Amino acid sequence: MREGIHPEYYQATVTCNCGNTFVTGSTKKEIHVEICSKCHPFYTGQQKATQARGRVDKFNKKYGVTGK
Repeated sequence: MREGIHPEYYQATVTCNCGNTFVTGSTKKEIHVEICSKCHPFYTGQQKATQARGRVDKFNKKYGVTGK
């Protein structure tokens, strides 16, 4: 690799709005995020499966798709 063209690489501290922090590699020293794997509904298992099923049913009804 050529010298002098690559940015500095740091051990970055990532801070979520929920208060969770973890360390990763980045070209920035600190990163602030709005949502992380500790508070995201998909990863916490709090995503409402009924909401997803409702959207599928709505799509099927709109386009006349049958379950056969």
